Amino acid sequence: MDARTPAAAAAPFAGDSPGTEVPGPTAGWNRAAGAGYSADAFHTAASSILAAVNTVIDGKKEAASLVLTVLLAQGHVLLEDVPGVGKTLLAKTLARTIDCSVTRIQFTPDLLPSDVTGVSIYNQDAHRFEFRQGPIFANIVIGDEINRASAKTQSALLECMEERQVTVDGGTYRLAEPFMVVATQNPIEMEGTYPLPEAQRDRFMARISMGYPDTRSEIEMLESHQSTSPLDAVSAVVDVGEIAAMTARVRDIFVSSAVKEYTVAIGQATREHPHLRLGASPRALLQLLRAAKAHAALAGRDFVLPDDISRLADPVLAHRIILDRKATSSGDTPSGLLSHLLARVPVPRSPAGERLRR
Repeated sequence: MDARTPAAAAAPFAGDSPGTEVPGPTAGWNRAAGAGYSADAFHTAASSILAAVNTVIDGKKEAASLVLTVLLAQGHVLLEDVPGVGKTLLAKTLARTIDCSVTRIQFTPDLLPSDVTGVSIYNQDAHRFEFRQGPIFANIVIGDEINRASAKTQSALLECMEERQVTVDGGTYRLAEPFMVVATQNPIEMEGTYPLPEAQRDRFMARISMGYPDTRSEIEMLESHQSTSPLDAVSAVVDVGEIAAMTARVRDIFVSSAVKEYTVAIGQATREHPHLRLGASPRALLQLLRAAKAHAALAGRDFVLPDDISRLADPVLAHRIILDRKATSSGDTPSGLLSHLLARVPVPRSPAGERLRR
């Protein structure tokens, strides 16, 4: 485990009734945090984060923007690509830009659920069991090579990622806020790995593929990474309070009825497609809308356009849909089918009859 600062303290389990949930000290952190936070302040903070990340990750501005989008939408992100393209470096760089608690978990086949969530230890002096927090108790948790852990350990993350709490020995403990899991996995090397089940993949708001950098970016990387790592020069540009205010502003972004209907139409199209064995779930559509609100805020708007939905459909939905055997054998991909579906779903029009696109 590698942490820049100690993990935020969880609320201790208290009371005579085991399993009673005790709200943490940051409960409600995003409800009033955005009061008075202006659009200019939001733009300045977002630009500072992206500028810091882009000084380390060469030629991956789109990936950096998507990770920030997921953070502001209160989601989790899965970075999936071949080794050596900067998945872990991107996660560590984003964590460095925020003055908050950060932990890193290296997933291995022998990792136990208690190694992630924590364990109850008997205190002989106090004559009682005390809960010792695991590395999951942090604002940003970097899960490196998550598919190398067993299914039992992977399942320990389900409650953490969805309900933002940990239940151990009948006691429930709130996680720190904001809370984000940035997981990486290698889709090529399958030996000794445990593929993420559908329920686990559905917990990730977006899946991002880094890809190889272009020639110019790769040359710049060779020049700048020879003697020292640019990551060493990255410092925090925002704190937890600013992230809370930015998240609160994202939640207030306006979504019209037409855009909501467009989102549902895309989901229904995936469920009715003859070559899809599993379409987008209602939770997937909800997360797509949340991500679209963050995308609109980063674009400087206080309302969502259909373009925000369509641009995020692939990273948010592609890892959730499953092709049938015929589509798989013919070489189709989830991204290709989504692109085909988006071209067929009618785009909402404004009252003046214009398509709601930029």
